[in-house]
Amino acid sequence: MAKDKKISIIIPIYNQAKFIARCLRSLCNQSFNINQFEIIIINDGSDDDPFKEIKPFMQQPLNIIFLNNEINKGLPYSANKGILKASSDYIIRVDADDYVNKDFILFLYNELQRNKKIDALACDYIMVDDDEKFLETRNCLDYPIACGILFKKANLLDINLYDENFYCHEDKELRIRFEKKFIIGRLDKSLYRYRRHGANLTNNESISNKYDKFLKEKHSLEINPK
Repeated sequence: MAKDKKISIIIPIYNQAKFIARCLRSLCNQSFNINQFEIIIINDGSDDDPFKEIKPFMQQPLNIIFLNNEINKGLPYSANKGILKASSDYIIRVDADDYVNKDFILFLYNELQRNKKIDALACDYIMVDDDEKFLETRNCLDYPIACGILFKKANLLDINLYDENFYCHEDKELRIRFEKKFIIGRLDKSLYRYRRHGANLTNNESISNKYDKFLKEKHSLEINPK
């Protein structure tokens, strides 16, 4: 496939149909040239019907690719599926229940192009509630999340993508391997909106603790659950 896009935005979705339109509206309104990025949505066997919410956006200038898992395969599997499908050299994950500032893509892309000392770039983010009320601003390096990080696809392939055994904390695990070889920089602009609500998987303490232990065993690290 010809690489006619500069950036591929990967959006795994599982039972988040009620949020996806808000996410896509924010991507519709980017200051970055809409013809230079694609959006790859991976439905991970949802019980709701995300395609019904996504379909109207597929008739707009957005370049959306919709992939479907017949059964739930887990977030890392879906993220990897999207990355492998991507036609561009740069990858960024956005969660289906989050949304972004209009300059999200432009500022990350331009800064990563400018700064040759780093291999990936994360932006700061604002935590919001279900009503999109701002809760607090967070430094992306002090409080890292899976999304809002612009990676080079070649670097993700080099470390063999996400470990599909991690149904939780897959981002922490990938980051440990990534930072053994590459550098993630910080853009101190709050361009990402991270929705904090009861459905966040990492809010489930038992699941979180299980995969914190798994992470420690794999990498021989002392992991402190947040």
